[in-house]
Amino acid sequence: MRFRRRFNDLRLNPLLSYPQYRQLKDEGGVFRFTGEIDSITDGNTLWVRGENLTIPVSLKKTKCWLLPAHDGDGIPEQPEQVRWNSVSTLSEGIKVFIGGQIKTYDGRLSFISTKERPLTVIFYNCPDPALTDEITRSARTRNEYWNSITPVSIVIGALSLVYIAAYFLNRPAYRLTTITALVAIFLPILPMFPPGLLLTLVYRRITWHARKLRAYWDIVRLPIRYLQHGEDSAVLSTGEKYGFIKINSLSGAPENTPLLIPEYGNEENPEWHFFGVLPETSDEDGAMPKKSSADPFVSYGLLHGRPKQLASCYAVKAYTMEVAAWGLLLAGISINVVFIFVILSLLRIV
Repeated sequence: MRFRRRFNDLRLNPLLSYPQYRQLKDEGGVFRFTGEIDSITDGNTLWVRGENLTIPVSLKKTKCWLLPAHDGDGIPEQPEQVRWNSVSTLSEGIKVFIGGQIKTYDGRLSFISTKERPLTVIFYNCPDPALTDEITRSARTRNEYWNSITPVSIVIGALSLVYIAAYFLNRPAYRLTTITALVAIFLPILPMFPPGLLLTLVYRRITWHARKLRAYWDIVRLPIRYLQHGEDSAVLSTGEKYGFIKINSLSGAPENTPLLIPEYGNEENPEWHFFGVLPETSDEDGAMPKKSSADPFVSYGLLHGRPKQLASCYAVKAYTMEVAAWGLLLAGISINVVFIFVILSLLRIV
């Protein structure tokens, strides 16, 4: 979540160009920059080559992320955090996104991570205009009960339950307590066994849909990040006028205009919002937005309704599905626990 929010905040900062770099002083400012890996020197200085500028990036105390390749179908895999000292294993020419503070370091202006403004470095292999969408979709967690701290939790919990079972093992009055502790040791894997397995499969399916809805929730909010106080337009860091116009149907938009939410391409909606760079005058080109901004991270395309209402709708649907999914998972675990105790009762163990 922090990664996604950090990237969305960095999108609003200026995109560094050669003229801007030439005018920077010691305390440069906060910028974005994209390019390809050129070389790595001193073991921790990454040189990134852009269109007309090559800039050093200090990787010390910097969080680096690798965005897995995605073929465009389904939801991308989550970004993988990589250690800065392992960046040298990445192939030369891979694309890089850098966002954060530029200041003088070792006698030259460099991207550098500070306590107040930590640097974000993302390695990716997709077109620049698709990066925002890829990160927005992939940075949403899978909402599974298995995560980075799960193994440690399982080990600590299992050892505690083993201790409880051993402590009451020779006390006949606490036989049920001992058996309960032994059954609880296997609680994390109970969802994978019948009869509760069916509910676990349904849980996984529902959480997959909920994750997709949460990604859509983020996507519909991307364009309005540039529009403050409910305004219809704003001036980007590139100097372009950005905003939206309302059209009554898809036929009113130029051919091959992308849909920000692809699933709703055939939906008949009386109010489509067309986001893009607006003409300087209202009568130019029929006031239709241009193809896209000079900034590749600015959203361009059609939304099937009002962004704020769509965001609220997706949020409610996503959270409702997640609550239902977790209810099914807990129900499956409960069924398996009851099933185990029934078997033990029939065997006269309990």
